Amino acid sequence: MSAVPDETMPTARDLGQASMAAVEAGDRAAWLALFADDAVVEDPVGPSMFDPDGTGHRGPVAIAAFYDNVIGVNESIRFDIRQSFLCGDEVANVGVIRINFAGGGAVEVDGVYCYRRSPDGKLGGIRAFWEADQIRSVE
Repeated sequence: MSAVPDETMPTARDLGQASMAAVEAGDRAAWLALFADDAVVEDPVGPSMFDPDGTGHRGPVAIAAFYDNVIGVNESIRFDIRQSFLCGDEVANVGVIRINFAGGGAVEVDGVYCYRRSPDGKLGGIRAFWEADQIRSVE
């Protein structure tokens, strides 16, 4: 017999949308409140300028540091999600992120942005697939 979905629990899509809304609003507290204690943020997945070891930002302290060092330093971040695919406890969103830098200038990058719901209905993980050499400057 299969388990009946808990209709009172947010879906991974709901959590992803809440995450994007908090980032767009610059609401650090709201963004951090979405995460389960054992959550992992991989943005981008694998070794990068933000995560040289490629192991992700694991747990509340590391995720808060990621916000402070990567998200919060920008003037604004906007998401343009063109497609969204919800499957079980995960969602894959296809779209573009536009980042306006605090000192001026802006970039965009295409990617696939995945969110996973934890068993307790919190955000269990973010996995962002984008390529650094595909970042483009915009006006």
